Amino acid sequence: MLKLRVRSITHEAEGILSYELVDPSGRGLPRFEAGAHIDVRIPGGLSRRYSLCNPPTDTDCYRIAVLNAPDGRGGSRAMHEKVRAGDWIEVSEPHNFFPLAANAKHSVLLAGGIGITPILAMMEDLEAQGRSWELHYCTRDASRTAFLRRFASATADPRVTIHHDEGDPSKGLNIAGLLSQHEEGEHVYFCGPTGFMAAVQAAAEHWPREAVHFEYFGAEPPKASVAGQGAHASELHLSRSDRVVPIEAGQTILDALRAAGVECESSCEAGMCGACKATYSAGTPEHNDYVLSDDERRNQVLVCCARVSKGPVVLEL
Repeated sequence: MLKLRVRSITHEAEGILSYELVDPSGRGLPRFEAGAHIDVRIPGGLSRRYSLCNPPTDTDCYRIAVLNAPDGRGGSRAMHEKVRAGDWIEVSEPHNFFPLAANAKHSVLLAGGIGITPILAMMEDLEAQGRSWELHYCTRDASRTAFLRRFASATADPRVTIHHDEGDPSKGLNIAGLLSQHEEGEHVYFCGPTGFMAAVQAAAEHWPREAVHFEYFGAEPPKASVAGQGAHASELHLSRSDRVVPIEAGQTILDALRAAGVECESSCEAGMCGACKATYSAGTPEHNDYVLSDDERRNQVLVCCARVSKGPVVLEL
């Protein structure tokens, strides 16, 4: 973990603050690529994932933006209420599960609300590389549109369109029309709240799978069918380490592994990023993620949110 200082906090829009994090000794920070995120340890013992929204050419700071979600899981509220300029904060080195495709001839960037954070870094990186792109940024109104100062010059660019729907989706971006046709070499990237993500995914269903890139940001974790229905107490068989781990009906696979002292990489712990993906060869997991396709779910599982529907589940761990 890196121990950084909060150099500044900026009001970006209604309910959105950005935080500039620097090394207290003035040293450069580990480099990152557009789309990357860091895990932030928040006061109160929470850990949350936030995308880096500054250009990847910046090496002296990390900048994140946080939407205060009163009905969320507590991380954003703690950031807004407890973190102040001058504070020390622990963060991970950057990880990237949402990179730009090196072979894209044209990139369509779509952002909904706070989902602009990784998309903004992508826009600036593509521009710096002289690559083809366009950006559509969807918000409710101007007061809730983050980074307006950074967009001040970009809004005159015909490649940038900001859409305000005033709470009525019919007044916003025509996503289905925008993505109705796919040109060879064209890629789409999107990030935002659940409804926005579902609309873009539906509109891009006919696009080649390798040309569609997304990251859930600030969405609620998937609702598991636990409540005594889909998941059952069973066992996890770890084929590589030759271990048997019990799992209760209410436990995620990750929780069961941790209780048994088994190390397993994880990040968002909400089925959104794919960091905890594991391969299984037997049993039936209860999948509760946003990431895996139906084909991938036949032998892969995100253990952070999955439970056991029919066991034992054999994991290659």
